[in-house]
Amino acid sequence: MIKRQITYLEAVREAMTQEMKRDESIVFLGQDLSGGAGREKMGLTDTWGGSFGVSKGMATALGTDRVIDCPLSEAGYMGAAAAAAAVGLRPIAELMFNDFLWLAGDQLFNGAAKLKYLSAGKITCKLTVRTVSGGGQSAGMHHSQSLYALAAQVPGFKIAVPATPYAAKGALIAAIRDDDPVMIFENKSLYSSLGTVPEEAFQCPVGKAEIVRVGSDVTIVAISRMRLLAEKAAAELEDMDISAEIIDPIWLSPLDESAILESVKKTGHLVIVDEANNRCGMAADLAALAADKAIDYLDGPIKSVTSVYSPVPFSPTLEAAYLPKEADIVRAVLETMK
Repeated sequence: MIKRQITYLEAVREAMTQEMKRDESIVFLGQDLSGGAGREKMGLTDTWGGSFGVSKGMATALGTDRVIDCPLSEAGYMGAAAAAAAVGLRPIAELMFNDFLWLAGDQLFNGAAKLKYLSAGKITCKLTVRTVSGGGQSAGMHHSQSLYALAAQVPGFKIAVPATPYAAKGALIAAIRDDDPVMIFENKSLYSSLGTVPEEAFQCPVGKAEIVRVGSDVTIVAISRMRLLAEKAAAELEDMDISAEIIDPIWLSPLDESAILESVKKTGHLVIVDEANNRCGMAADLAALAADKAIDYLDGPIKSVTSVYSPVPFSPTLEAAYLPKEADIVRAVLETMK
């Protein structure tokens, strides 16, 4: 049986399209989704689908009354999406880059995240926010950050960071069907990556991590795109007779603590790999978790492999130096196993 392979980008589009066809209460808001004004005059028969073409064709297929172009006002349309989610719709709102979370922060973090708490559970905010994170494409410091730790710090939002086309589709469907607000961070460098994805709808369970590779000597927790680097590093470590277990959290909130802790108890060593910087980030949070709940099982120091504590450089050479690399993971494993 030939398993179907599609790109990460196609998996996200397929998830949204299937869910919108299944449930008419789902609407999709964002910038340049329908091509913007004057599309017909430009001779275009299809739609832009946002900056990366993720939703290309959806407005044509589903109608511009449900795939809605919004102005360059993140605060405005994120607020509208949160309000719509509170009165019965299930909006998907696309934030062009996660760097713009600051512009919509009040509507999302002081609004959508808190509606259920403020109403004693009477109001549910069925909102899914999709946004783009990560560097590696010389997009500059205003389009390349990884801010999922910022969102995870606010109670009320569920946070996903899918690293594969399979998880991209499954986590998005789970988010759309969830009655709580969910924010999904899609690393832009993953959009062209290929993976096996079922054609039918399915869900990646909220709060459930994936054991990517079983190992016995060291646990590597790899967030988002770092999973790909961790898999390459694990193959290199295998040549050194070091067996690495790789965990892809998929969900940062709720976090599958048990999967991480059980692995650390088995291997005795922990390396955390995150594209974001370490200061007050997920790497620091996971290190604190292991130090608090698995310290008696650790046979070496916890190591973190992260980006430099600096704005993301625009220069390709400097950005390459800024981002974590496969060699950094191998070095961290060797250091903790000393």
